[in-house]
Amino acid sequence: MGKLREYQRKRSFEATPEPAGGPSLPSPQAGRDEKPRFVVQEHHARRLHWDFRLERDGALVSWAVPRGVPADPKRNHLAVHVEDHPLEYIDFAGEIPKGNYGAGKVSLWDQGTYETLKWEPDEVMVVLHGKRLQGRYVLFSTRGQDWMIHRMDPPSDPGRQPMPEKVVPMLARLSRVLPAPDAAYGYEFKWDGIRAVVYVQGGRVTLQSRNLEDISHRYPELRGLGAELGTREAVLDGEVVALDAAGRPSFEQLQQRMGLNSEADIRRQMKQVPVLYMAFDLLYDDGRNLIGVPYSERRERLEAIKLNGRNWLTPPYSAGGGEAMLEASRQQRLEGVMAKKLDSPYEPGQRSGAWLKVKNHEEQDFVIGGYVEGEGRRKGQVGALLVGYQKDGEFVYAGKVGTGFSDRTLDQLDRLLKPLKRPSSPFTQGASPPRAAHFVEPKLVGLFEFAEWTRGGQLRAPAFKGLRDGRPGGDA
Repeated sequence: MGKLREYQRKRSFEATPEPAGGPSLPSPQAGRDEKPRFVVQEHHARRLHWDFRLERDGALVSWAVPRGVPADPKRNHLAVHVEDHPLEYIDFAGEIPKGNYGAGKVSLWDQGTYETLKWEPDEVMVVLHGKRLQGRYVLFSTRGQDWMIHRMDPPSDPGRQPMPEKVVPMLARLSRVLPAPDAAYGYEFKWDGIRAVVYVQGGRVTLQSRNLEDISHRYPELRGLGAELGTREAVLDGEVVALDAAGRPSFEQLQQRMGLNSEADIRRQMKQVPVLYMAFDLLYDDGRNLIGVPYSERRERLEAIKLNGRNWLTPPYSAGGGEAMLEASRQQRLEGVMAKKLDSPYEPGQRSGAWLKVKNHEEQDFVIGGYVEGEGRRKGQVGALLVGYQKDGEFVYAGKVGTGFSDRTLDQLDRLLKPLKRPSSPFTQGASPPRAAHFVEPKLVGLFEFAEWTRGGQLRAPAFKGLRDGRPGGDA
């Protein structure tokens, strides 16, 4: 068995399509001028990695490279020295069945020949001649079976740019109307989730929140995005969303996944509330920094990647056609649309006028049944309203409204509500109002806008529009 003893010991060849290999023999080179071969195989095992193999003395000397062979000489990658493989393995591609050693899909990532510059027990230096890999590489031992692989030559692509390490997401300005001219903008649906920049490198995925916090551990189902992209390096911008029973994004659902740190809690909630990553921008693509590139080109490149997995996708967008897109968002009961100028670059951290958010809102009359005091200089005065509605003879509490007021409006409400004060709550159904509430006789009616009703019967993102007796609202 010789060199292949360990390889054959780990495998049951009745159950796996991998070649068994015979006795270790010298490499079948036709002549002195024929170069030895190499292969890199992409291996979707329990953890994605790449197997780097060099033909040597009748076998394939092998290393498992978790992050792939580095394209940039500024980065070294771990390469774990594993057992020699038979020469027949150089062409192997297929599925290793579950229950077998190394179970998972194996595909050929690169093949070619190489020249040996140095071969020592703790250092191997070669020149690769492959379709993807060309140039000088060195593998050197660091500790035990752990080696490192390093590209010695400059990048094969001289225009290659480094991946940005941290990108602060670009933000949008709120707009009441669609922009003009319509044809100058691209339109996307607005997703009711949390913003996340995703970094994919060597098959590994890192999620970064809007405030630059690493939130990767909270969404384990998104790790598979790295396996889909393989060795492709990318920085994506998008939103993590959770869907309700009707298949619509639900921020209320997503809140059950936010802020979790316990692995057990995350795993439990992951089964009950799976998430989906909506990738709507591409900021870096395999050596190309796209931050300064127009939005239309970034979208074109993003769609070419064809992200479409169980937990991630690239949602549609439309160049022009804003009215139709906004109407579709209303019909599907989505939050609204984003309008992005087609020729605009990405502006990290900026709330740019190149991106506009146009929201859909429901409007409804509610009766004011109380208020809570403001803070600071508004201590002792109206700060937020408690509202409800009549149903079957009951006064149902619908929630607290703390936005949409100008100082003038709050002063006006203060004058109108204080004479109506009462000692007990007028609300007879629904959730309990805040403990610090001041209650009033339910006589004043106001117009309010809001995003949606929560499952608990509360208003989500409500804002005051005005009083129904004709008195205006403020800054809704």
